[in-house]
Amino acid sequence: MASHSSVVRLLRDLVACPSVNPAFLPPGDARAGELAVGELVASRARAAGLDVGFEDVAESRRNVVVVLSPCGPVRHRVLLAPHLDTVGEPSLGALLNPVVAKGRLVGRGACDTKGCVASGLEALMRVAAGGDRPASTEVMFVGLVDEENGQAGSRHHAAAAQRSGRRVDLAVVGEPTRLEVVTAHKGDVWLQLRTTGRAAHGATPHLGRSAVLAMARVVEALETEYRGALEARSHPLLGHATINVGSIRGGTQPNIVPDACEISIDRRTLPGEDEDDVRREVKALLSRRGLEVEFDPLRTAPCPALETDPGNPWVRRLMKAAGRRRTTGVHYFCDAAPLAAGGIPSVVFGPGDIAQAHTRDEWIAVESLERGTDLMERFLRGLP
Repeated sequence: MASHSSVVRLLRDLVACPSVNPAFLPPGDARAGELAVGELVASRARAAGLDVGFEDVAESRRNVVVVLSPCGPVRHRVLLAPHLDTVGEPSLGALLNPVVAKGRLVGRGACDTKGCVASGLEALMRVAAGGDRPASTEVMFVGLVDEENGQAGSRHHAAAAQRSGRRVDLAVVGEPTRLEVVTAHKGDVWLQLRTTGRAAHGATPHLGRSAVLAMARVVEALETEYRGALEARSHPLLGHATINVGSIRGGTQPNIVPDACEISIDRRTLPGEDEDDVRREVKALLSRRGLEVEFDPLRTAPCPALETDPGNPWVRRLMKAAGRRRTTGVHYFCDAAPLAAGGIPSVVFGPGDIAQAHTRDEWIAVESLERGTDLMERFLRGLP
């Protein structure tokens, strides 16, 4: 059997420990939740002489917190924040048996984002073992729960930090960025729109009023006029905002005029936009066209967009360690935005490529994983 580096072995163990977000599995499924993988992280950290604790987020959901204390008094604080949960899919069973071959580690979460968990934790354990801890910077590794659904873990941690007055100079949120330093990402708002009509027999449709026809006009307005308006705006790192009508449900059978129809909308936002802005724009557009809709309550909390100053000196430290001259932006959202909204300057950084995330043969390049670990260790060793 070929030998593998310690970080590859760690990632293999993490992938083999299922931690599918409970939102994606039936109730009671043994593969759901982050408790087991959190305990695995905690046990490895304790064995390395690091302090370990937990943050209760919800029932059977808790962030794992690993702390590397500085040699002297704490004057600064850096947070490494990958998430522990993964998505699931029909072929999930095979992906829980990690395979290392042809320079890749294949398995659920290998890329998104247990590769970042392994990379950050391994770097932290190396620094602890080396005996040359930072002089005044406390490093906290927080394995976050629920990123793939509602970001409950990062929202809880940010709120707890605010309540305690604990100041964090920089959060490095682990996501597969191909080892680019990301200072901006889009946010996301989901909307539910509903039209109502009047039911009638399909043989006499003139006696009814079709909610589906009304919604078709709404969809056309959103996918043409509103899309065009969004494409006229631009962010230097993120491009333009987007809208997608992702689902439509209306009617019950062919011989009944439908009296209700509902659509769900995914609206990717730019920095400075929020849920109120999106609702106001959509309402104004449909009102101008004389289209009547009802807005149902949101099923998920909006995730804000991220924009962190690339000139922040702590961001510059990470850029120097990673060998990057400029930062970049990404179209997806992650735990960086909730942390930043809680007052923690945040960037996104990690091994792997988002193109491999959530796929049926999810994988991470071993070279990227090992290089990401080395770069993170360099960053940590350079902290004051």
